[in-house]
Amino acid sequence: MHPLLHPQPSNETHPVSDFNPMSTSAGLSAFEQEVRRIAAAPERFAHPRRPFNARGSFVERCTGCRLPTQSCICAYRTPVDAGVEFWVLMHIEEVNKPTNTARLIGDTLPSTRVFPWQRTQPPQALLEALQDPRYEPLIIFPDDQADYQHRVTSWPQVEAKLEGRIPVFLLLDGTWRQARKMFRQSAYLQDLPVLPVHSERTTRYQLRKPASEQHLCTAEVGIALLEMAAQTEAAQVLEQYFTVFNEGYGAARRQASADLNQAQAWLLAYQAQQAQA
Repeated sequence: MHPLLHPQPSNETHPVSDFNPMSTSAGLSAFEQEVRRIAAAPERFAHPRRPFNARGSFVERCTGCRLPTQSCICAYRTPVDAGVEFWVLMHIEEVNKPTNTARLIGDTLPSTRVFPWQRTQPPQALLEALQDPRYEPLIIFPDDQADYQHRVTSWPQVEAKLEGRIPVFLLLDGTWRQARKMFRQSAYLQDLPVLPVHSERTTRYQLRKPASEQHLCTAEVGIALLEMAAQTEAAQVLEQYFTVFNEGYGAARRQASADLNQAQAWLLAYQAQQAQA
């Protein structure tokens, strides 16, 4: 398998019962508001889970960013425009994981949309969006299997045929096993072009141990895609926000102070510059 775009493995423990999905905080992104709506929807509880009693289940968390309160990053949430869009097809088990990094993309790019994935119930809103002629949707997945090579494309090929349409990066958000199932078992995805990402990046994500340094988390994939699409400013904002999240969350786990001054200062300076523009 290609080492890129493999969602984080499931050996990490994530609180799923310590956070109230209906809690609100001023200034939540539209993406986060929709994730919370999905988390509270009746179908979310169609298959009850065992009570969560693992490490972290009693941590007091910010109702805005879901990080431990002492590591809140709400002040650094920085929206930015881009010439591309992200749509996130999120496995239903991801919606309450505070370490999910797709939220960082949603916080940074206001046009980002999220749709819940369940095997037996395709998201109607996504089915309709895929038919919208304004968009050119591309499913982000490794180009490592022969049976769908006829669907694999490249960014230059995409650019050459956009004809005014907005390129959309469709991310499969879940563990690698879940993402592979979503890719294979979702009939409505079978005709979409497959766009792999080949990057020299190595992961900086600290909240789980990757099988390889080339295995990027969802936010890092988003950064790589923005760079590939020459959306440099948006890539920089997302990268700095990811740094604040990554280092802050890691420090909170170690019960230590994180040296985030550079990333924090960059985002605050960017916010001030935008306010004056």
